[in-house]
Amino acid sequence: MSISQNTSKNKHGMSMVDLLMLKIQKILRKLPVNLLKAGNIQGEFLEYFKEFDKVKAVQGIFGEQTTRVLQDLKVEFSWINGYMHVDSTDGHIVISRVYLQNGNKTDIYLDLIHELCHVKQFMEGKELFDPRYKYVDRPTEIEAYKYTVQEAKRIGLTKERIKEYLKTEWINNTDFKRLLKAIEV
Repeated sequence: MSISQNTSKNKHGMSMVDLLMLKIQKILRKLPVNLLKAGNIQGEFLEYFKEFDKVKAVQGIFGEQTTRVLQDLKVEFSWINGYMHVDSTDGHIVISRVYLQNGNKTDIYLDLIHELCHVKQFMEGKELFDPRYKYVDRPTEIEAYKYTVQEAKRIGLTKERIKEYLKTEWINNTDFKRLLKAIEV
């Protein structure tokens, strides 16, 4: 879908981007309140991110196996500072509860897409944290960022908003420019 199609309005005056963002917000709002309790919480991905197996971007990652993979995928909500990552020992997703509670919902959605790409890579036996590469040069990161940027464009984010999403505190300006070039932003 092109950006121009994304901005067309439905009979209620809402663009496709608006409708998609409402769906994303609805999915993320369904998270149970018990995530705010002390201690780490673990469960199945679809238990917390209901209907994520219906998201086209997620289906694009796992294909026909999407529902099965997400049913089997463990997710851990932690008090760690930061965002989210895939645990390299068993491939489950670890998510900061602080980020989930306070982060920008669009960024959280895109981060979930990014981490689900890493889950698929883990399932394929790829080395997620290959020490031979700097973070922005890792083939697994470039692949996950390319897919995430593709989804960001699909939902109607501007080039500047995508750059804002991609800029993190652990990537210096030189590496950031290299990442942007590698993922064609």
